[in-house]
Amino acid sequence: MSDLKQQKCEACNAEAPKVSDEELAELMREIPDWTPVSRDGVMQLEREFKFKNFKKALAFTNRVGEIAEDEFHHPTLVTEWGKVTVTWWTHAINGLHKNDFIMAARTDAVLDAE
Repeated sequence: MSDLKQQKCEACNAEAPKVSDEELAELMREIPDWTPVSRDGVMQLEREFKFKNFKKALAFTNRVGEIAEDEFHHPTLVTEWGKVTVTWWTHAINGLHKNDFIMAARTDAVLDAE
């Protein structure tokens, strides 16, 4: 399992560096179920999680919301019947920061804890 989930997010501002292409390739190896996507020129990390019903999907959403609040780093969460789509990116820099990879790994850990 990735050591990313053990790391803490650092405070970010508009001058924080985005991950480089090399860093992106290295970090993606630690969270292989996630997909880097570009929306309106903004790189983001996204993963779809499947569940047996809405109740389980909602419980997962709430747990991800709790870890997001703990780090003051918040994703887009789309909860549907049997499915949650989680998208991480750093709004302050309009792109990907190492924090997003840390939170993706922690999101995976929430699923593993079920």
